[in-house]
Amino acid sequence: MNEKSPNLFSTVSSDFIADWLSALEPLCTVSHFGSLLERSELPLAGDTRQDRVTLDQIVDLYQLAAVETGDEMMGLWSRPIRPRALQHLLTSVREATSLSSALYRFSTFWNLLLDDYQFKLTEADQAVELALMPVHEVEAQRFGHMLILKLAHGLMSWLARGEVPVKAVGFSFDRPVFDEDYSVIFPAPVYFAQPASFISFDASVLGPIHARQTSDLDLFLENAPRDWIFTRSSEHTQSLRVRSFLTKTGWDHANLSAAAKAMNMTPRTLMRRLESDGTSFQAIKDALRRDIAIGHLQAGRKSVEAIAQDLGFSSSASFHKAFQRWTGAAPSAYRRSPIGSR
Repeated sequence: MNEKSPNLFSTVSSDFIADWLSALEPLCTVSHFGSLLERSELPLAGDTRQDRVTLDQIVDLYQLAAVETGDEMMGLWSRPIRPRALQHLLTSVREATSLSSALYRFSTFWNLLLDDYQFKLTEADQAVELALMPVHEVEAQRFGHMLILKLAHGLMSWLARGEVPVKAVGFSFDRPVFDEDYSVIFPAPVYFAQPASFISFDASVLGPIHARQTSDLDLFLENAPRDWIFTRSSEHTQSLRVRSFLTKTGWDHANLSAAAKAMNMTPRTLMRRLESDGTSFQAIKDALRRDIAIGHLQAGRKSVEAIAQDLGFSSSASFHKAFQRWTGAAPSAYRRSPIGSR
């Protein structure tokens, strides 16, 4: 998806990418690192005004850093992943005859490049699991583990020409305080403190692949990582189904009863299921309005008054107050270009 639509904007906490930045920084001079952050419109070191990072900012930083550091995984692994590695990976997996054989090719490719880990592919009880096994004792790089497992899912979905359902995702590190950010990335239950990081699929969904042409490969590389790192699924948790409902309805009708009716359940049942997800209808609504607002602010094409009205607020003052509560910052902290009232 190339188009940036405010309705599809999602954000993650700045903590989510902190491991990535700590791996990237040693590859750059101080000025070069600052330049990468500035060009991708991420807050500079020490700037605490922004706690939320858009997916577009992550894509921009990836595309800049992968080229300028000469490492397509930007310091996330002990050995640099040299330029064109991703191209060779795509060339290999697109020759597979099924998604399961593509997963095997994915694992053997990375096992040639990684020093500290080896992928292990197993099938049992009608489930196929791709696990990242440590070769020796090593601290897990959280962003690196997330990125490489999501690449596996993204490639399977690219070959299937549609998002492949994920059975479960697990990580070897402890549950972080920003654990909810992982549901933005993975369309599956996510577990932490596991023996190894893994992604698993029902064997039944790993069928034949759809042929991909060279032009498809070139477009995938050009868009990387937009076409594989961010899920479009809205079915794996009730909370994402609610978020999907809210993106399609006006804020005047954005209430619990309407969402429950659209999802063919009672409001009480929906409330209970959201509680099992560790959230609530209001929290989901606020998070979506926060993400849409940040998207509009960074695009710089609407005034604060217009954004407030679009999001169903009675006044810009009410919006300012809510935005401060959501992000800990004023809307002006996320504004990229001046327009209208702040």
